Amino acid sequence: MGNIVFEHPLVFLLLLLFVVCERFCKQKRQQLIMPNLPMLKKVAKKQNIFINLLKILMVLLLITAIASPIKEDEVVVQNDKGYEISLLLDASGSMEQYNKFEIVKGIVQDFLKKREHDKLGLTIFADFAYVAIPLTYDKKSISELLEKIDVGIAGKQRTALYEALFMSSKLFKKSKAKHKIAILLTDGVDNAGTIPLDVAVKTAKKYGIKVYVIGVGSDRDVDRNVLANIANETGGKFYMASTAERIQEIYDEIDKLEKSEIKANKFIKKHYFYQYPLGGAIILLLLYIFMRRRRYAV
Repeated sequence: MGNIVFEHPLVFLLLLLFVVCERFCKQKRQQLIMPNLPMLKKVAKKQNIFINLLKILMVLLLITAIASPIKEDEVVVQNDKGYEISLLLDASGSMEQYNKFEIVKGIVQDFLKKREHDKLGLTIFADFAYVAIPLTYDKKSISELLEKIDVGIAGKQRTALYEALFMSSKLFKKSKAKHKIAILLTDGVDNAGTIPLDVAVKTAKKYGIKVYVIGVGSDRDVDRNVLANIANETGGKFYMASTAERIQEIYDEIDKLEKSEIKANKFIKKHYFYQYPLGGAIILLLLYIFMRRRRYAV
């Protein structure tokens, strides 16, 4: 959400013209010499102060309305030739160890910021897999949801890795994007048995998805051969990481390998607020006219 700005800020130069006219463009009037003139001047002076204040506020509001206060929102519209990226995160019980899940969430948040013009989705898996957010340009929604997700949201006992890959691949069923990518991070092996490995891999290949696989931990924790096979079969790449720094390096490398060169289409959505100062100026104008007439009627 943008801040309030003025569409025509140079209009405020009219204030200088108003000040100059107030000083040098005074209307000449005939003066009448009357008894008790000092008392009348005192009363008139008070009225003049109020009337002049009304005039100044009225002009200020009118010029503000002409300057057109607006709030600008930048809207990004990406065509179907860009990147579409599915993020798959292991949220099983083992990801609680050494605060791994929180570390990964922070790294993914950083990755989201770098993919400003790409379409992303989020899939979480543990005892079962579910699509938390389908492919979208709304990075803010993904970021906010990531902050709320914690280990155990999909159970803690199993790792439905193949099911996650299968469900995530289905997100690309109607995709027309030239580049389809999945980044799968896990610290375990599939022990849910809900979807066979070959079915998950074939589905990813069917929709032309390149899968980057990140194994967290050591060879005792993950099945290196299976994860490497998923990456190789889909044209992706397999990584092993045992530290937070290495995980960050991997996401940075993937970001560079799959850097989108397509610029998003942007347009500015403007919200106009000129009606508020204009309405205020009209009210003050009516009050100004009333006070002027009342003054000369006395």
